[in-house]
Amino acid sequence: MTERYRILDHPADGKFRAFGATLEEAFANAALACASFMWDWEKIERRVEHRIALEGFDLPQLLVKFLGEIPYLLDVKNFLLGGVEDLKIEIPPNSEPGGGAPFKLTARFLGDDRIDRYELFGDVKAITYNEMKIESCDCEGGGWTVQVVVDL
Repeated sequence: MTERYRILDHPADGKFRAFGATLEEAFANAALACASFMWDWEKIERRVEHRIALEGFDLPQLLVKFLGEIPYLLDVKNFLLGGVEDLKIEIPPNSEPGGGAPFKLTARFLGDDRIDRYELFGDVKAITYNEMKIESCDCEGGGWTVQVVVDL
């Protein structure tokens, strides 16, 4: 299996870089990286589903809103993310940040709401734009990299 994400050093907050063959896969792996600051997502039973539908004026805003769903669902529904499926990102043609049609994201979050069954070891307070990068690779085979700093 290829590397999903890498936790990076940061003096005060949490920082990670997520990877994917597609933009959608990189976003999904970013969600798992974000969850990894709070619980071991690989141990979460996938028995509850939450459908996500978001809009943003550009990819960074879409990513912030998407990752922000993880601590939100924890606080409001006691939901622990264990996986992301069917993630789709719609980029409007001739997109310009702040203008025209919105960028759209839909996905299914799979996980568990029986929070007492799992160990929680951290808290993501906010997703930041600080040091954020969303980059496609011009290398052979392509791929995407997403870098995010979260406020812990």
